[in-house]
Amino acid sequence: MTLTNAPFLETERLILRGPCLSDFGPLAAFYASDYCAGFGGPLKRDDAWRWFALNVGHWHIHGYGYFSIVEKASGRAMGLSGIWNPEGWPEPELGYALFREFEGKGIAYEASVRTRQWAYSDLGFKTLSSHIVPDNARSMALAARLGAVYESSYDNPHMGEDQIFRHPAPEALI
Repeated sequence: MTLTNAPFLETERLILRGPCLSDFGPLAAFYASDYCAGFGGPLKRDDAWRWFALNVGHWHIHGYGYFSIVEKASGRAMGLSGIWNPEGWPEPELGYALFREFEGKGIAYEASVRTRQWAYSDLGFKTLSSHIVPDNARSMALAARLGAVYESSYDNPHMGEDQIFRHPAPEALI
């Protein structure tokens, strides 16, 4: 049972769903590593818990948040993809993060395409951006693969300098 009223979205290989308590262990391991530097970490386990709970609350406040990316075949949590807009953000963001062992398989791309489609078709968004710290080359490469282009930088209250990459408008994706 998920902890939010988030929809279940599917792709060929993935299920995107709201967070479940069983997702916390893999998420805490992700946050404990230096691998998550572009996503606000590393964090101690209790701080990872606060982030996990914040995401649940974000869903209830905004009606959107980070989905857990789940592998259909195994049911394993693989990472996050969703729409994020906490206090201090200039606008809603299409965000994504994969746990290390799932990198390089097109999973973040597949999940992000489906998340963006949902934001445009179901939520009625007319634009989306991805906010990426300047040294996160892998995230910038994914943003480019998604068709997003660099637009500007801003001072993110949690991460320092962040670069905004603008995604194509819904009508440009048809």
